[in-house]
Amino acid sequence: MVNRVKTSAVVGINAYEVSVETDVVNLLPAMAIVGLPDTSVNEARDRVKSAIKNSGYTFPSRKVVVNLAPADLKKAGTGFDLPIAIGIIIEEEVLTSEQVKDYAFIGELSLDGAIRAVPGVLPLVLGLKDAGIKNVIVPMANAKEAALNGSVNVYGAEHLTDVVNHFTQTPLIQTKIDIEKYLKEQMESDYPFDFRDVKGQQKAKRALEIAAAGGHNILMTGSPGSGKTLMAKCFASILPPLELEEALELTKIYSICGLLSPDEPLMVKRPFRAVHHTASANGIIGGGSTPKPGEITLANRGVLFLDEMVEFPRQVLEVLRQPLEDGEIVISRAKHSIKYPANFMLLGAMNPCPCGFLGDKEKQCTCTDFQINRYKAKLSGPLLDRIDIQIDVPRLTPAELLASTEAEEDSAAIRQRVIKARKIQSERYKNENILTNSELTSDLLKKYCQIDEKSKELMKVAIVKYQLSGRKYDRVLKLARTIADLDGSENITQLHLMQALQYKMDISNSNG
Repeated sequence: MVNRVKTSAVVGINAYEVSVETDVVNLLPAMAIVGLPDTSVNEARDRVKSAIKNSGYTFPSRKVVVNLAPADLKKAGTGFDLPIAIGIIIEEEVLTSEQVKDYAFIGELSLDGAIRAVPGVLPLVLGLKDAGIKNVIVPMANAKEAALNGSVNVYGAEHLTDVVNHFTQTPLIQTKIDIEKYLKEQMESDYPFDFRDVKGQQKAKRALEIAAAGGHNILMTGSPGSGKTLMAKCFASILPPLELEEALELTKIYSICGLLSPDEPLMVKRPFRAVHHTASANGIIGGGSTPKPGEITLANRGVLFLDEMVEFPRQVLEVLRQPLEDGEIVISRAKHSIKYPANFMLLGAMNPCPCGFLGDKEKQCTCTDFQINRYKAKLSGPLLDRIDIQIDVPRLTPAELLASTEAEEDSAAIRQRVIKARKIQSERYKNENILTNSELTSDLLKKYCQIDEKSKELMKVAIVKYQLSGRKYDRVLKLARTIADLDGSENITQLHLMQALQYKMDISNSNG
């Protein structure tokens, strides 16, 4: 008789129900797993056999056939160990199919029967939730994460015998978590870098505040030691808190990558991913033989920081163009395509020239015009078009360096203004399926970024003077909309447009 045990498999960041079918046939003792399993699933044969025997149960003395249905869905990972073991235990009549029919099982087995944590538990449980499953047994280390689903009953188990005893003797204790309370508590934590420690640079701080408020991309250009990297690290401290929906989406991504801590199962802060310039294109966008999310997906709803941006290979920078525009990345393979979210803010920092001192008041630049042009040409026009704010960060004067930081505004005050602006946007776009001004489409721009006749005349002059492309023009409007939100203004004024234009200057026209 064929027995069926429920589990699920991840594809991209979503999961789908999988039925683990087991049957025992009158052939020589062996175990076969079919249904597009990868190497880690095939290796379950030896793990499951030892785990069952070392847990005090018998293993069939005939051939065991395991089918993972649907057979056309690729199965990867070690989370199938536990459902396979339960199917075999049912074959040995320790449990019955009736007892487990309302349950799904996820977990890796050690040789002694202990249940180990596996990555991707939250999306796996959410996939089971969509399939109508009401109960799921997971590794104890993954129980808090699994409980974030909100409606499926989650039970954590430490050993195979605990799972069997749940149906025969002592039920497992259900794991529960108050998501909104947990999210609120965790958001109160401090940040290691604060803007109160940054001397001067008021223009750059204002630009970073605007970027955080509207979710805009920003590029800082300045001499070595001007404070670009420090301000980039402080940027995380002024980002608004994650909404619950954003937190769950981000947690799914980090769960799949195995980057969640058992003690902190929910992502409560916006990610800040600082990438070294030796990163490959696949490392940035994701991929591999078994596709995994890249840095742009790990930075979803947060920040991707590229320090010394022009040192990145041209090919790596160019792959950012489409995700910056679409907010997602599609990784195509011969047999399937996977879509990952990539709605991130790009934060870049670079020197104005190879020696770093072009336009510096204290030190003379030693670069030739050819070297400077070749250096800046590493950032293509289409990529710069997608960067909303481009700002020069000059080195501090001796007086600014010696000044006290007591008068500097701290990150908490800036963050409150950012949160206020984000709330305005959230209310405005509640029916539009977007959260920030940077996500506005062409149709939504016409609806929410109307300007008066005087402002139109200003923009006509700006389009000619600064050679604004259609994309640049749209991004100036988005930027002006954010500046207006920070000012609490319902309408975009000429002042807001002028501020937006000064932040949209192409670095190729900059003197440093």
